[in-house]
Amino acid sequence: MSLENAPDEVKLAVDLIMLLENHALPAETVLKALEMVRKDFEAKLPSPLTPALSPKGRGGKAGQ
Repeated sequence: MSLENAPDEVKLAVDLIMLLENHALPAETVLKALEMVRKDFEAKLPSPLTPALSPKGRGGKAGQ
């Protein structure tokens, strides 16, 4: 499968891997940072008990 036909999450993963490898950071540092990113994005997921916040409600601009 070519990357241009890959799902968006695969394209993003490849981009992130390339970016992180170019910085030549220790694997432990990268994994700690990715854990922080994962927690941040999980917090943005709608909870089954609360309505989803719009981007504007999270401090961003509507439409982003």
